[in-house]
Amino acid sequence: MMKLRHAATGALLAALATFAHAEHTICTVVADAATGKVVLHEGRCDERVTPASTFKLALAVMGYDHGFLKNPHAPVEHIKRGDPDWGGEAWRQPVDPTLWLQYSVVWYSQRITHAMGAQAFQAYVRKLDYGNMDVSGDPGKNNGLDRSWITSSLKISPQEQVGFLRRLVNRQLPVSAQTYEKVERTVQSWQVPGGWAVQGKTGMAGPAPGNTSPDGTWDQAHAYGWFVGWAKKGTGADSRTYVFANLIQDDKVEPTSTGVRSRDAMLARLPEVLAFAGH
Repeated sequence: MMKLRHAATGALLAALATFAHAEHTICTVVADAATGKVVLHEGRCDERVTPASTFKLALAVMGYDHGFLKNPHAPVEHIKRGDPDWGGEAWRQPVDPTLWLQYSVVWYSQRITHAMGAQAFQAYVRKLDYGNMDVSGDPGKNNGLDRSWITSSLKISPQEQVGFLRRLVNRQLPVSAQTYEKVERTVQSWQVPGGWAVQGKTGMAGPAPGNTSPDGTWDQAHAYGWFVGWAKKGTGADSRTYVFANLIQDDKVEPTSTGVRSRDAMLARLPEVLAFAGH
């Protein structure tokens, strides 16, 4: 009777959670970084959508390799008139690379892309083989440096995210050796049960009306929520690393960030997935 009661309670809580957040999972994929062996694959993992703020992982690689980014706390940049400011007070404070990733500061991303310039930016995206590699931006807007990764021309699938992350953690990208160390020191981290250290990036944006965004808008009722990254355990020859991508999509306007919900769901699930993968 007690087991039945617990089961009923669990079912009720699951139903309430579903009711509280109307969303569906597009894809969850986890792979061994060393071998590429997929240990979890659920959903449509080859569907390309906007990377939104998960692109900041690639931008961090570019920014450090290019030299605009110096270390996790330099350079410090300040918001200017005309910069995107919808991120609240966190975006209006002085921002360094660590805060940039933590608070997903769009205008700081634009500092990096403008420092590189359009030609170098496009070259880096191609060198990193990132998604469809299209950073042209919105048709006729000449805004590729400002928002090509936000509901615009650049698109990537969860499968491709995992491929990029494997190349990143295995240090197989055509960038300097010190770039990897600086990126790792800058990306936000979480500890999860089982002794795993997780690093990664959330992202949130919606599909654009008519699959383009000429007016800079997007469908907020169907926002995508990304969480991509890697989980490491152990050191030296005994270390193990897995890369992952989790992509969900809202079915209605929600009061909380789709990216944060995608992250929390993945962090909660990873310990069990990785424990099973180790057997």
